[in-house]
Amino acid sequence: MKIILFDGVCNFCNATVNFILKKDKQQIFRFAAQQSDQGRKLLELRGHADATLKTLILIDEDELLEGMEAVIAITRELKGYSWLSFLLRIMPRRISHAAYDLVARNRYRWFGQRDACRLPKPGEQQRFL
Repeated sequence: MKIILFDGVCNFCNATVNFILKKDKQQIFRFAAQQSDQGRKLLELRGHADATLKTLILIDEDELLEGMEAVIAITRELKGYSWLSFLLRIMPRRISHAAYDLVARNRYRWFGQRDACRLPKPGEQQRFL
């Protein structure tokens, strides 16, 4: 099972989850907010109990990917978006990671945040842990 851990109060992160939900026709991914009990438990089990909501996390079996590495792995799985994964892999790592870090640092200021974590909409419950 591939699990995406996201910042549940970040508007940009929630928009990203909505995009993945829409494009993930094979239902490869499951989701949990990092702030949720399940999210914290998954991080603790992998030795990341001190995660600070600074990055998107993909758990794929025993592998944990963060930030741009998670984005690359996610886009590789989305039908019609593997080109983006390829583009991000050939882009110099220093540039792609710096761009990711810039957005991550400014996401609340640029996109805002919610008062509480995103709740699954009707029909999405089975995709959230």
